[in-house]
Formats: sequence, C-alpha cells, structure tokens
Amino acid sequence: MKKKENKTKSIKKPWPTKDAMEQVYEMKLWGANTSGFYSGIGSHHPDLVSPYIAVLKSFLASFKNPITVCDLGCGDFNVGKELVTNTKKYIAIDIVTGLIAHNKETFKEEGLEFHCLDIAVDNLPSGDCALLRQVLQHISNAEVQGLLNKLINFKYVMLTEHLPGGDFEPNKDIISGQGTRLKKESGLDLLAPPFNFKVKAEKELLSVRLNDGKEVLVTTLYEMF
Repeated sequence: MKKKENKTKSIKKPWPTKDAMEQVYEMKLWGANTSGFYSGIGSHHPDLVSPYIAVLKSFLASFKNPITVCDLGCGDFNVGKELVTNTKKYIAIDIVTGLIAHNKETFKEEGLEFHCLDIAVDNLPSGDCALLRQVLQHISNAEVQGLLNKLINFKYVMLTEHLPGGDFEPNKDIISGQGTRLKKESGLDLLAPPFNFKVKAEKELLSVRLNDGKEVLVTTLYEMF
C-alpha cells in the first residue's frame, strides 16, 4: 500500500500587517499630501499634535541628561521631527519600507536614525523610552502581546490611544490593518486582560476629547520595573 504523504499547509495571515500598512499609504486611505506619505489627521491637526508635542517636550526636559527615544510606528514623522533635538538619540521605526526610505531622505539630523521593522516580531533597538502614538489600536491582540514582551526592556513607555469617550469593554480583538477597535466600541487597556501588562507606575499626561466627547485621545506614561 502506498503511504500517504503528510503535507503540512502553511497558514498565511488573511491580511498581513506589513501589506495592510503599505496599502494604506499606496491608496492614501488616511489622506494625501505632496510627499505621497501622509499619516492622517491625527498626526497633522494642530489641536491634536500641538498638546502632545508640548507634553513630550516637558517630559524629555525633565531629565538632567538627554535620553534615547524609540518611536515605534513613526509614520510620516510630522510629530517626531519636533522632538529629535530634545533627545540624546532618536530612533524612528515603521513597518512600511517606502515610508522609511522617504523619511531617511527627508529628515537628516544628528542623532536621528530610521529603521524598517515589524515591532511585533522583530528585535527592537535599545533605548530609555518607547513612544507609541496611535499604533497599537491598528493591530491584533496577538501582535500587541508580541510587542509588550519587548517593552519591558524600556524604562518608560509613552502610549497614545484613540478610545471611546465613555465606559467600554477593553481589548476586543481585531484583524490588523482593518480599522481600529473603535468600530467594535472598544479600545486598548494594556493593564486589563488579556494583556495584564505589569508596570511600576501609570500616569495620564494628556486627554483630548473628540467628536463631541464621544471619543478621546489619551496619552499615558508608564514607568517600567
């Protein structure tokens, strides 16, 4: 009798994160500008960007010696470019190859580096503080957890998330790249299940109400053990 071949099928994600994010920029799903790369109104509207930059500059100025920052999901760098001079070293990371190539050509400052990495699976550069501004809301719980396992290597994590304005059930899962948890009337709470992220201290630094208070953009500082 002929022995059956044991064929193992490789399972492919229905919407790989890298492909999804590259399509966002190629199809200009977050809008467009003359550079061809635009990270959306959340990275450009003064009412959202200016308070965040002010809070970050105040935080960075609180250190006697400048610190190294890793910007995880730097996007078109409209926000990050305002913070570079306040750091010892600024390492900007994004998953979109063309976007990182564009940023390397456009932004050149001493102490500034750009890297194309998948923050959920790739090794991250070392630094003192990780910035995550409206990034985790776009990826699945499995990918969030993959990143959290590496965030413990930083002393500080600065997280900004777009959340429902009232009570909500946190951490409903999504497929990466297909909108955010707001569509499910949910949002991320890293300290709640299934993540149960352990931190030494937590402090809300900024809260901006949106859409007549139905949504809120919250920036939280976590101090790690």
